[in-house]
Amino acid sequence: MSLQILAPDCKASEIVAAMQKDGACIVRDVLSEEELARIDSDVSPWIDRSEMGSDDFIGKLTKRTGALVARCPEIRPVVTHPLILEAANAFLEPHCERIQLHLTQAIDIFPGQGRQILHRDRLAWGGYIPKPIEPQFNTLWALTDFTAESGATHVVKGSQDWPLDRNPESENESIQAVMPRGSVLCYSGTVIHGGGANNSEAPRVGLNITYCLGWLRQEENQYLSCPPEIAKDLDSELTDLLGYTMGNYALGYYANPEMIDGLPDTLPPEIAIGRKPDQIPGNTLIANGPTSENIDLMISDAGKQS
Repeated sequence: MSLQILAPDCKASEIVAAMQKDGACIVRDVLSEEELARIDSDVSPWIDRSEMGSDDFIGKLTKRTGALVARCPEIRPVVTHPLILEAANAFLEPHCERIQLHLTQAIDIFPGQGRQILHRDRLAWGGYIPKPIEPQFNTLWALTDFTAESGATHVVKGSQDWPLDRNPESENESIQAVMPRGSVLCYSGTVIHGGGANNSEAPRVGLNITYCLGWLRQEENQYLSCPPEIAKDLDSELTDLLGYTMGNYALGYYANPEMIDGLPDTLPPEIAIGRKPDQIPGNTLIANGPTSENIDLMISDAGKQS
């Protein structure tokens, strides 16, 4: 028994089908060695400065490093990888107008770290999301080879279909997502999984980049991890994922705390980062807010504040 392994030129629909069937799948060799070298160079200094975890779940011999969009330019193309974004949108679109970036984290599991307890990532929101709603599309990119010995992630295949209160009878029900460097594990927020024990002599390093429904609270607060003064220099696809756009009708607008006389007080978040707003069809809140006559003034004012 193993997870389905897809080729790097697979279709997004194949990823979605595998995740719906098994809860997870592997796409091999997505990143080239040149891309991996640039990512290694970009993220390694931040990992080196990170502290080990403080409890058994996080891992006392595990480093976790966040704010990767703000800190590491080479991570940004991974966050917006076309194949993964297409799959994430297709997987989550039954339950939202937009998806958003949920978490960015480099995970460095050192030799001697034991197995992580098996869990479901959807429990970040407690047990309040009804079972039929899948809240997450997750990825774990291998920056080193993920082997059974080095701590490849354990996945309980098919557990996304179990009742939420059902747990594996033993750890032996899980299988490991063994994959070479440059590959990516895609898995749902509902499938049961956990980091493996590193019994090798070298760290196991991965990039955990996850996406969630646009109307949920993000695990990593992207507005603090990548604030407007940094987000304003990023491309719109990335800032939309961070949350600097309307998530739905009346979801995500803001008001300028200093108020500008003569301008609307219901502003789309793009204004805060110097961008013209996107339009959600039927969104009269925004359609009746900023106009073409005053939008440039609002953007200019936002630029002065940042």
